[in-house]
Amino acid sequence: MKQALNPYMQTAIEEARRGIAAGDGGPFGSVVVRDGIVIGRGHNRVLGHHDPTAHGEVEAIRDACVRIKSHDLTGCEIYTTGEPCHMCLCACLWANISHIYYGCTIKDNSMIGFRDDHFNDLFAGRDKMGDYMKEMDREACLELFEEYRQKPHDNY
Repeated sequence: MKQALNPYMQTAIEEARRGIAAGDGGPFGSVVVRDGIVIGRGHNRVLGHHDPTAHGEVEAIRDACVRIKSHDLTGCEIYTTGEPCHMCLCACLWANISHIYYGCTIKDNSMIGFRDDHFNDLFAGRDKMGDYMKEMDREACLELFEEYRQKPHDNY
């Protein structure tokens, strides 16, 4: 019997699917949650916006900040379909996100053509994050990654 998905991770997966359907980029969707309410959402828009910084986490952070009219997301959590790259991890830290929940790992990204592993090796330091990041609902996110892998898409 399948375990029920966390509802925020389910929303992040749905956001990722919207991005894939639009041809915006990879299977990366994110939601920012404060006090049990989704205040920001985003998906990878690297191809759609011709912007290498338009990752799902960054887009969700931008959306949340606009909605609450603040650059400070203290007390918020982010749920994202893939373990954040170093750019997104730093964006979460700069935004004062209190916790990151992710589905697929950095290593999983390589199976769908992404090179996050290279940057992870280059910058390292995840071992210093303690319990700031927690994996959850990996199987559901792996299914999303497989859906993406099966569809025609540009690698970048």
